[in-house]
Amino acid sequence: MQEFKRNVTIIAIESSCDETSASVCRNGEILSNIVASQKVHEQYGGVIPELASRAHIQHIVPVVDLAVKKANISLTETDAIAFTQAPGLIGSLLVGSQFAKSLSLALNKPLIPVHHMQAHVLANLISNPRPAFPFLCLTVSGGHTQIVCCQSPLNMKVIGETIDDAAGEAFDKSAKLLGLPYPGGPLIDKHAATGDATRFSFPEPQIEGLNFSFSGLKTSILYFLKNAGKSNIYKEQFLASPEEQQLFINNNLDDICASVQHRIISILLNKLKKAAATTGIREICLAGGVSANRGLRTAFEKLGNESGWNIYIPAFEYCTDNAAMIAITGYYKFLAGETSDDLSITATARAEW
Repeated sequence: MQEFKRNVTIIAIESSCDETSASVCRNGEILSNIVASQKVHEQYGGVIPELASRAHIQHIVPVVDLAVKKANISLTETDAIAFTQAPGLIGSLLVGSQFAKSLSLALNKPLIPVHHMQAHVLANLISNPRPAFPFLCLTVSGGHTQIVCCQSPLNMKVIGETIDDAAGEAFDKSAKLLGLPYPGGPLIDKHAATGDATRFSFPEPQIEGLNFSFSGLKTSILYFLKNAGKSNIYKEQFLASPEEQQLFINNNLDDICASVQHRIISILLNKLKKAAATTGIREICLAGGVSANRGLRTAFEKLGNESGWNIYIPAFEYCTDNAAMIAITGYYKFLAGETSDDLSITATARAEW
């Protein structure tokens, strides 16, 4: 552990995808959390890596400057600079990591490389109530779906994960099939709020253990829409014309969204319930960008109450990509002495925990 200091101040940078974010954390308390989003990708129906990295270059200086000013600190008060090292879009990660290294060199302060998914889990430690250790965390994002067992802030293990697609991708791809604009996941959630989740039925994959699978569900939804609701099984010739398919979607959009969301959520929570039964752990958390989904939050809370769990969900601002979760992770790593003066540390698109 680091020698005790009266104040430990961490500046953190997150740039793994299309959000440029900076945060200041002092003694585990978030003093600021600034996020600059990128609207340029909406017209393309998904994140364009090259455009994302260029936008990070434009945003990072004003975002860090605003985070420092809002926290009412000076850069010289900083004890370390935390940054997202992996995983993510390599061009985006490089912007954040290079800026962090520049700050480190200029201020003569150590670096703290952070794994993005570990930070999502530790977002549950940002504010009260906080889970007691050990706890389980269902981490759901556009690129990852995992169940993580946490023994301490820096001792965690993935005990279940998707073997193909992530739940967030299933939301976004389903939205695209329905003709909804990017990002489509939140729009499915919006339409589902007024739909009948029992109207249409989609299969739940039978995967052994605690792992997930969403590729088959996506295929089932595709065939269901191509057949205008008459079947979700592949046929050499679809049972509906393109005009009939679109009319079916238009007339049933809310119910389709509700039914799709219901199945994705049931896949997630059935595995989480199994993980809790297997481990005997009753401190259960939710994290990741998809944890902002209101349908998932409501179902998670209901299951937690029925199961007698102590449940935790980060505030909305700490669910999607943000630097506050990088800062809180950096804080715990600093206390454990996990800092580095090595400016050759590099960003990595993929990385194991």
